[in-house]
Amino acid sequence: MAIKINKEALEKVCKEIIETILICLPNAFKGTVYRIGNPPDMIARRITSGIIDEGRKEISWGLPEKSDYNSPGKQWGEYRDEPGRPLEAMAWCVERQESWTAEDPKNDSRSVRLQVEGAWTDFHHMEPVLIRKKDLYFGKESLLEYPRNYDGETLWEESDYVAVAVIKIHFRPYTIKIGGPETKVIKRLSRALGTELLSYQLTQKSLEAMHNLAEDRLNSCNILADSLRNVITKSGLIFSLIKLELGFLRGQWEALILEKSDQKEMRRNAIYALNELVRSIGDSPNGLGNHLVKMQHRFMDFHPPPEQGENWLRMQIEEKWNTLIRMGLIEEEKVRPVREEIDKLKSSLYLGKDPDILSAYNKLPEPLKTEWVDLLYKDTEVFDLQLLDRLIYMLGDTYLDFPYRDKSKKSLIRLKAVAEIMGQLEDNTNVVLREILNGHDDEMIPSLSVRKEI
Repeated sequence: MAIKINKEALEKVCKEIIETILICLPNAFKGTVYRIGNPPDMIARRITSGIIDEGRKEISWGLPEKSDYNSPGKQWGEYRDEPGRPLEAMAWCVERQESWTAEDPKNDSRSVRLQVEGAWTDFHHMEPVLIRKKDLYFGKESLLEYPRNYDGETLWEESDYVAVAVIKIHFRPYTIKIGGPETKVIKRLSRALGTELLSYQLTQKSLEAMHNLAEDRLNSCNILADSLRNVITKSGLIFSLIKLELGFLRGQWEALILEKSDQKEMRRNAIYALNELVRSIGDSPNGLGNHLVKMQHRFMDFHPPPEQGENWLRMQIEEKWNTLIRMGLIEEEKVRPVREEIDKLKSSLYLGKDPDILSAYNKLPEPLKTEWVDLLYKDTEVFDLQLLDRLIYMLGDTYLDFPYRDKSKKSLIRLKAVAEIMGQLEDNTNVVLREILNGHDDEMIPSLSVRKEI
């Protein structure tokens, strides 16, 4: 890894990210982080592994006695795709900078255990940790020699990122799906790990530049750097997880109240119709049509607050259709159907709070139904933890009877507790910041501003 981090700090940050994943995902039981070394060798080496107990209270740490990825690890030439040897998910994650999910190990083309041992019980998700080249190498990335794949193509030639690590999470059988909510959580956490690793790098460089400063300044800056790093990389993550859980709740609620409604399939039918219209135009410049289909599929299970959903829909779907129309790729008689289907997608965002649909659903007392809908569909750009408290309380009401209610309640309780800790940490950071700004001269300002950007 181009990042310079001592062994103890590296293990600490890897253990923290594994612990966070295992606590947040109840169907996960084991996590491992692999370090990807400097190009061109790009040695993949296991840093640490953790297994959570059945009670989900204690995590055991350690490495397996035998593994090709234990120190000193495997060089790129030993795990890349080559004819005549098993394909590895590690190679896929590093070369393509994309995740790999083994939702059906029996048919997993990249399961080494299946190919070599005939074992197919390894349900897992692997996610690369990516950092922008210019952030990592400070504009000197062009001086590096990147390795090649078996076909002689240079890795990451067209990418703005390098893979510095890979996270692997094992799941209980048949509880992980490609593109499922768990994979989205791990992807977000991989970004948080990349940010934290980079912040260690920047902190180290700052410390080297400040070695002649007085000990009290150095100690204060270390406290500030630690607090900022944790607040920035983890508080944003926690609120993202809360948003994800609320989106999941909205999806459950809408499925419940639309079960017998003639509008139940509004979103799905509109997306199918739009996908057919995309396919009818054939190839489009720069793969715009394919990307549009991908975004429309993503919208199928997307349940944000209506206002946020309309913004996302406009930027990710409607604007792309406008581009196709301006380019003359959509026949004139098809423009109106496109607009109509997009309007249906917008309307689908409001079905969960539609007065007519709500009045037809009589399994909840009216006061409870009104408050529940109001809380569930509030704009979550700025979080009010009191609102979250009320949602948690209402999830305990037996009238709210839908799948995964108890799971969501437990998840929100844990996430709220962590969010409160992050708030206290941010307050402590502000105290230290004021102490440095008010108690020292302006010589410290440039270092502080660099740290605030991390």
